Formats: sequence, C-alpha cells, structure tokens
Amino acid sequence: MSDDTIQVLDLRGLKCPMPVLKASKKIKSLSDKEQIWLETTDPLAIIDIPTFCNENGHSLIETQTLSDHHRFLVEKGTV
Repeated sequence: MSDDTIQVLDLRGLKCPMPVLKASKKIKSLSDKEQIWLETTDPLAIIDIPTFCNENGHSLIETQTLSDHHRFLVEKGTV
C-alpha cells in the first residue's frame, strides 16, 4: 500500500488518553490488515500507541519523529 493511499488520523493537540481513544474507535472501522497513520503531539503517545497496538493485536509498522509531532503507521490486526 503506497503512502498516499493510507488514511491519516490527525490527533495533534489532544492529550492523553484522547489520542488512543480516538485511534481505537477509528481502527475498529478499518478492514483487517488496513493501515492508518496516527499523528499526535502528545509526548506520552510514544509510549501509549505502541502499548495500545500490543494489547489489541495491531502492528506498529513505523514510527516517525518529526519536528513538531510524531507519526505512527498502524496496521489493524485480524481478530
């Protein structure tokens, strides 16, 4: 799947626990193995997003640290 076809969920400006709660709701609407970029400015997201993926069977494909936010490429797990 090319980067330009992957949805982006903008969670910037939200504080814990909102990024994970909103990401969870959005990921539930995806098809199995579908990928989504999560973008957040919450410093705790670098802990929370990987933990969320691990606990819910999703794959954290890539993490990017940009100048003003973080990006996480998450693939929905199959249940």
